[in-house]
Amino acid sequence: MVQAIPDGARTVTPYLTIKGAAKALEFYKAAFGATELMRMPGPGGMVMHAEIRVGDSAVFLSDAFPGNKSPLELKGTPVAMHLYVEDCDAWWQRAVKAGCKVVMPLADQFWGDRFGQVRDPFGHLWSISTHVADPTPEEMEAAMAAMSAPAPKKRAKRRKKAAPPRAKKAVPKKPAKKPAANKKANKPARRR
Repeated sequence: MVQAIPDGARTVTPYLTIKGAAKALEFYKAAFGATELMRMPGPGGMVMHAEIRVGDSAVFLSDAFPGNKSPLELKGTPVAMHLYVEDCDAWWQRAVKAGCKVVMPLADQFWGDRFGQVRDPFGHLWSISTHVADPTPEEMEAAMAAMSAPAPKKRAKRRKKAAPPRAKKAVPKKPAKKPAANKKANKPARRR
């Protein structure tokens, strides 16, 4: 009898649309230690469907085609692949060395994970994480409150600097008016 769920599959499997899927397959091997499970070629060297395994999880991918655009064509993505791994620092270094760009630096986070996020050259986001602590809900709430509290303003004593003397505006001199001549004297007499 055919299995409803193939061996090794999970309930949720990410499916990435990529502009340049063949290059992405090689990139994911270098960046995340992926193993290629299968590849269905399409016309013109296109990848119609491929499957890789990253750690214990499958990821499906294909080339972008009309009606199915990649993050590069959409100018970004709101979705990230989240990787829980034993040594996030080693995974991080490998991903960045392979060409991922840092979005959020790897650091210990208030929720108990050492966590960071990168963007691959194909526009997909990847979070890389190792669980390092088990904070209580109260500890996490206090850490979140501290993060959202405004930073205290530093009051520095400032010396008032004496304002430099203002330069006087040069006012152009008006030409001297000629004395008005007697208007009556200059008018011709009226004839009657």
